[in-house]
Amino acid sequence: MLQTFDERNRDLIVSVAGKLSHRDEAGVSPFDSVVQGGDAVWEGLRLYQGRIFRLAEHLARLRRSACALGFTQVPSDEEITAEIRRTLAANGMTDNVHIRLTLTRGVKITSGMDPRLNQSGPTLIVLPEHKPPVYEASGITLITASIRRTGPDSLDPKIHHNNLLTSILAKIEANVAGADDAVMLDGRGFVAETNATHLFLVSDGALGTPTTAACPEGVTRQAVLDLAAQSGLPCVVGDYSLTQVYTADEVFVTGTMGGLAPVLAVDGRPIGAGKAGPVTLRLIDLFAELTASSGTPVC
Repeated sequence: MLQTFDERNRDLIVSVAGKLSHRDEAGVSPFDSVVQGGDAVWEGLRLYQGRIFRLAEHLARLRRSACALGFTQVPSDEEITAEIRRTLAANGMTDNVHIRLTLTRGVKITSGMDPRLNQSGPTLIVLPEHKPPVYEASGITLITASIRRTGPDSLDPKIHHNNLLTSILAKIEANVAGADDAVMLDGRGFVAETNATHLFLVSDGALGTPTTAACPEGVTRQAVLDLAAQSGLPCVVGDYSLTQVYTADEVFVTGTMGGLAPVLAVDGRPIGAGKAGPVTLRLIDLFAELTASSGTPVC
């Protein structure tokens, strides 16, 4: 799975620190913390028919992450939402848009890791793109990466931070293997998530998903858990091994950029019938209904 360039994005207008600029002219200072050390937090948002799905939940996670990193200043939800609205309006965007929202610690007065060198407040970046869900609707394939997900004893995954090198290394392994993405295990050998998404499995009609001990608390993941509860579908959040994934009747992944996507095979082993199963398809339909009927109006 390789994303392709969408010609509609050639003349994107992006917002960096409150300044709207063409994508080719926008710039971040070399003294910004995100450049100096990946010192930033981020959210992926999706715009459906003029509404951002679960914006409040995304902004709450952004704020928790910034607080955990000790950011001294964080724009209010109202200020962030206003900047999102302004940027979307500048691009004339209303639907099928993915927004990369980044908040850095800000610009340092001189190079260095010490957060006390940041004396000008945070930098907010709003990057919207015309981008439908990136995975093939028919499904994707996965391999298992050798790279492990870090746990809370190293870099707590509840901080939605910009240090994504472990995910990138896992994605490289998937690319080399000819798979779409990679399953990443935690330090104990249980499934955490993929390099880009959360993972669900279906066995004997019951739904399961790994805990968030070594992965972020996904907004789309929670939406699927909510839909399962509302529709009477049993779901167990727990520790799952690769063996349980290999032998599952169905597997699918969830995320803002890709939505819900069936998994056809893991490590070359077909999952179930090797196509989207009935529970996956049911949840895809329920999720489409949810995104079509809810969200924060921004256009």
